[in-house]
Amino acid sequence: MSITFYYAPNSSATRVHWALEELGVAYDKVKLDLRAGDQHKPEFLAINPNGKVPALVVDGTPMFESLAMIIYLGDRFGADKGLWPRVGSGEHAEALAWIVWGSVTLGGTIFRIFYNTSEWFPAESRNARQAETAGKEFEAQLGVLDQRLRGPEYLVGDGFTLVDVANAAALGWALTMIKVDMTRFPGVAAWLDRCTRRPAHQAVRAA
Repeated sequence: MSITFYYAPNSSATRVHWALEELGVAYDKVKLDLRAGDQHKPEFLAINPNGKVPALVVDGTPMFESLAMIIYLGDRFGADKGLWPRVGSGEHAEALAWIVWGSVTLGGTIFRIFYNTSEWFPAESRNARQAETAGKEFEAQLGVLDQRLRGPEYLVGDGFTLVDVANAAALGWALTMIKVDMTRFPGVAAWLDRCTRRPAHQAVRAA
């Protein structure tokens, strides 16, 4: 088995990097310099034609989209490591629901806020009303997550899984930009703290 991981720090590659570290599988890392345009070089576009990180090559087969990578890694390696439910189980169905919710529902709202407030985008393309609406949706979604985490320490099953990796990585990044009073969401705050204290996460931050 061979795995090559193409990444850049502080990007959506972070959650795949974290998943790989949690799983403890052997892999090679290739760090791309996005400012230098490494992601647009022909050799990388042959792996990910979108010209974005992350990318993964597993036994010669290229993959793109970080969520797809995490689900694939979970299905292939995670159950034996206690980090992913067995395919076909009820917990597997729950895992798919929560991991997709984090990327599509919560993630979509996060990026609407980002696109309409960040100076990375031209002022004329930002819409204050859309940002306000998305901000309210974001807090409502944090409420959904908080309700889920009242009692259980993690999102699916009895322990930490790659579902927590995917969602904690995305939400942790979002909260560096979006100011929210997290005392209103104590379940989420405690869960984020538990997740980000894990050695695998600390290793990724140091990479």
